[in-house]
Amino acid sequence: MASTNTLKNHPSFEVLRIREFRHLLAGRFLFIMGLRMLGTVTGWWIYELTNDPFAIGLIGLAEVIPAVSLALYAGYVIDISEKRKLLLRGIGFYFLSALTLLLLSTQISLTKLGENWIAFCIYGVIFCTGIIRAFTGPLFGTMLAAIVPKQQLQSATTWNQGIWLSASVSGHATAGFLIAGIGNTGALSIIIAFVATGFLFLYQLKAKPALNKKGEKTGWESVKEGLRFVFKTKEVLGALSLDLFAVFFGGAVAMVPVFARDILAVGPIGFGWLNAATDIGAICIIVWSTLFPLKTNQGKILLWAVGGFGACIIVFGLSKLFWLSFFALLMSGILDGISVIIRGTIVQMKTPDHMRGRVMSVNSMFINSSNELGQFESGLAAKIMGVIPSVIFGGSMTILVVIATWFKAPALRKMKY
Repeated sequence: MASTNTLKNHPSFEVLRIREFRHLLAGRFLFIMGLRMLGTVTGWWIYELTNDPFAIGLIGLAEVIPAVSLALYAGYVIDISEKRKLLLRGIGFYFLSALTLLLLSTQISLTKLGENWIAFCIYGVIFCTGIIRAFTGPLFGTMLAAIVPKQQLQSATTWNQGIWLSASVSGHATAGFLIAGIGNTGALSIIIAFVATGFLFLYQLKAKPALNKKGEKTGWESVKEGLRFVFKTKEVLGALSLDLFAVFFGGAVAMVPVFARDILAVGPIGFGWLNAATDIGAICIIVWSTLFPLKTNQGKILLWAVGGFGACIIVFGLSKLFWLSFFALLMSGILDGISVIIRGTIVQMKTPDHMRGRVMSVNSMFINSSNELGQFESGLAAKIMGVIPSVIFGGSMTILVVIATWFKAPALRKMKY
């Protein structure tokens, strides 16, 4: 009983007493989990239809083009809009996108359309979700700062990043098991349920009015102000750039369907466990960092974590043993979790309230670029080099990016918060 009371009184848990913050976390977890599940299902589905690793990479390209193109405009819209209504609208559109894929996956659709047309339709829906993500991604960060007092922002950011990370990797893992158990159509039905439940939690949030008046500045002037802030704040720029290039080259997870089916020969069940590996690693570091927050040298720890992530990707590419591949992805999940938490905290702590929409949109643009372009790069590199050499190349480039950042971005290396 004493240990339970001690845990409840731990400083990191104080922010959870805010009811609206709990609703935000629950809604974000369910939405992001559904989003990641959808990405995993479409990756496996496209590979089933085409048997081409490059086709998996095209999924990332289909989503990143609208997400990055609209990111800066989305930041401007967020800063002049009531945020709750905008967030709920975006999640509603995402629900409709998942419903479209569900209808496409039914037996009726499969008898009317050829495989190439099905793949084309999937890419079209993913393009639409990229548009939606340009707005919904930054909104969660801006809502966080509007709900939580400034003195609790660091703790809230750790929880927020932890929830995002655990939902992200849990979604990947869960989707793999669902594909094996109930197929693509069943998995898409579960995804729709997750998104709808997340909507119900977020619907309970209070309205969050704009901090900037509409028409006070032109859209382009407002966008330039946000960009100037990011490029002048060296710690923020360094953290975002590190994530962009490291994940761009180290996105080996995109090739997990190929490794599971053709290299390790473990099928959908093994595919689920390989996705679960990063999940388990991320959950471990989330629990640890919540109870024992990083006190100092966060910049150096970030660089070491990203470098270790690259090394894990190399091991994964070289491995022909399922248990070793699983362990490499487990460790990559731990190290990626550390980098996500530190990067997210740096961005939140350095950003003024009236610019959060624009800065979070730039942050979202970097994240979308790294994840989705990284998926495209993985598919393209696999097409040119072969799957295994492309993964080893990606991990090696990640390490080189860290070395370059260590010497070129001293402000990030020395960063403490």
